[in-house]
Amino acid sequence: MNFLGNLIWIIFGGFFIFLEYLVGGLVLCLTIVGIPFGIQLFKLAVAALVPFGTVVTNRPSSTGCLYTLMNILWIVFGGIWVALTHLVFGLLLCITIIGIPFGRQHFKLMGLAFTPFGKALN
Repeated sequence: MNFLGNLIWIIFGGFFIFLEYLVGGLVLCLTIVGIPFGIQLFKLAVAALVPFGTVVTNRPSSTGCLYTLMNILWIVFGGIWVALTHLVFGLLLCITIIGIPFGRQHFKLMGLAFTPFGKALN
């Protein structure tokens, strides 16, 4: 079921989301300051390419002040807009019964896009 869901996701827009996150991560990695944020966008790119079967978990050592500071910077400089975009798409997809599984994946991506530091993909 995960394979079929991921295949439908990729065909109907997941590949474009993946490319957007990938290009954004590459652009951020051009600067030394942007490398930690670019790595988080690569994490989002992988989750956006195959969201079905991907589980987002908190790292056990993610309670430090560096993770909190980086998440605050992330939210202020664009993370809020990425999370709101996933929220809107998730709500739109949940209007129909067929779109509910895809809306739930957008909600999962929204949580990861809001605070990506200190999270891991399994």
